[in-house]
Amino acid sequence: MNQQLSPEEERDFYADPANQVPVGPPVRRRPRLSEPVPVRFPHELLERVRARAEADDRSVSSWIRRAVEHELGRNAG
Repeated sequence: MNQQLSPEEERDFYADPANQVPVGPPVRRRPRLSEPVPVRFPHELLERVRARAEADDRSVSSWIRRAVEHELGRNAG
């Protein structure tokens, strides 16, 4: 499968048992994450984060991790 599917198309594709057979070598998962870090956001900002995470088809946690990684990769200055 080399085409980009929407989340709905992907769900329908993998609902078929014939499309649930592993192909290729196993993929190693990233190491487990560390302990949770509680962070509070103003309501309006959290709503914006939720909307962006949904638009990117990511969880809020995953979206925030990616944003932090992006900021840490920037040159300080």
